[in-house]
Amino acid sequence: MLIDTYDRVATDLRVSLTDRCNLRCTYCMPEEGLQWLAKPDLLSDDEIVRLVRIAVTQLGIEEVRFTGGEPLLRPGLVSIVEQCAALTPRPKMSLTTNGIGLKRTAAALKAAGLDRVNVSLDTLRPDVFKTLTRRDRHHDVLAGLEAARDAGLTPVKVNTVLMPGLNGDEAPDLLAWAVEHGYELRFIEQMPLDAQHGWKRDGMITAGDILSSLRTRFTLTAEGDGERGSAPAERWLVDGGPHRVGVIASVTRPFCRACDRTRLTADGQVRTCLFAREETDLRGALRSGAPDEEIARIWRLAMWGKKAGSGLDDPSFLQPDRPMSAIGG
Repeated sequence: MLIDTYDRVATDLRVSLTDRCNLRCTYCMPEEGLQWLAKPDLLSDDEIVRLVRIAVTQLGIEEVRFTGGEPLLRPGLVSIVEQCAALTPRPKMSLTTNGIGLKRTAAALKAAGLDRVNVSLDTLRPDVFKTLTRRDRHHDVLAGLEAARDAGLTPVKVNTVLMPGLNGDEAPDLLAWAVEHGYELRFIEQMPLDAQHGWKRDGMITAGDILSSLRTRFTLTAEGDGERGSAPAERWLVDGGPHRVGVIASVTRPFCRACDRTRLTADGQVRTCLFAREETDLRGALRSGAPDEEIARIWRLAMWGKKAGSGLDDPSFLQPDRPMSAIGG
């Protein structure tokens, strides 16, 4: 069991498979990209599977989310999913992706054992997409979403970040589109995860702003805390249901008290929080020949030191030293 001093138990593991990405989203990284991790520093496929196995069989992990960077850039992704699906007990498995490449991989990932996907899409307008991501790939994301739905990687969730002056007016249109296509839309408040440290609290589009915009066209009925559990998204029924929309308000409505997540970076570090400044090295233990029991002990100790909150509710919060692409969203 992965328990901390606040009696929170981690059952959800986020695994970053690579720090690389084929987009250059303005809220994540600079246009020229980043200095990527050297290949020897990255965990191998076998090391990833071993750590997931330890987490599932010895530490009580029930859900595994593969992230990046962009996880579809990982050559061994399908094999990693297949090996993790063979574990006993079998974890629930999902993938967070930008959707580029999903059209050609969705069926194989489903066959390997992946349960569902989260796809990032911030706009319905190709020109705005190009401005936000610095790439002309909007059509590929839409095709990837359709392929995921057709392959049965459901519910297909769409993650959207709204930014003033770019896509801040699109919330109602995005929700209407998601309802029409059978996707579950989740708005995420912009967080301080950009490598260039350009995030500013003042002027950001908040959860309250998003909900007010949605209510100009839809009737929203809150699901309630009993339905939410430890999920980061607050959810509302749209026009009485069955469709739902979620809002992840990490900045204005922190949900740290119910957090059940632990994170593994692409280079084998445990992070107790997306915004943590401390990391605990598992890669070194793996490569020095440590047995599973020792790796589990190191992981438990790391989680025992988890802080009460992320610190995002503090106006003086400073961004983490590592960008999101190196940590895993």
